[in-house]
Amino acid sequence: MAEKLSYTELYRKLYQYYGPQEWWPSTSDFQMLISAILVQRTNWKNVELALTNLGEDIKAGELIQMEEAVLAEKIRPSGFYRMKAKKIKAWLHWFQKYSFHIKEVQKVDQAVLRKELLAIHGIGEETADAMMLYAFDKPGFIADNYAMRLFDRIGYCLPKTYHAFKTEVEKTFPHDLEMHQEFHALIVEHGKQYCKKTPLCENCPLVSVCRMGSEKTNALI
Repeated sequence: MAEKLSYTELYRKLYQYYGPQEWWPSTSDFQMLISAILVQRTNWKNVELALTNLGEDIKAGELIQMEEAVLAEKIRPSGFYRMKAKKIKAWLHWFQKYSFHIKEVQKVDQAVLRKELLAIHGIGEETADAMMLYAFDKPGFIADNYAMRLFDRIGYCLPKTYHAFKTEVEKTFPHDLEMHQEFHALIVEHGKQYCKKTPLCENCPLVSVCRMGSEKTNALI
């Protein structure tokens, strides 16, 4: 039964099928941090266009000096570009408190850091958790739409709010940075390949442990 599959076992099944994902897809930690804001309400292809406009070697000090209107035009491909420019500026002013040094941020207690990030304009739970996981080396579960969809279809009885879902998974999943990084990336990859809005259950590697997959398979018998 799907309910008996532990989160770690789910991770192992996904890892065995897809292999290491080596996420986040960026060329630097700073680019990862900016892209975590740019990817809000859009797809990665649009983020890549915006990052190209900013330049691969863009630095925080340069970006904070850039006029907000200029920044907005550069990130236009990401959509909601004026709003995202404000968010990036707000986040940069917070980052400036740490002299734009990622290693300084990594020294901050995890709970304190998450609280600081969530206090920044435009930084919600998913964005904060992505930044913490992939740039600031703080392990944790990202309870995004891909995860919610997958876990619901498999048959886990989970709370519906982001924070409650995240907390429930973290209770038993190993507090391991690399495993959490891979778990999120694997869930996203699975969501793109099989667990889409309209699922492709027939060849899904999780069909044997998935409530929805089993129901669809039985209906065909």
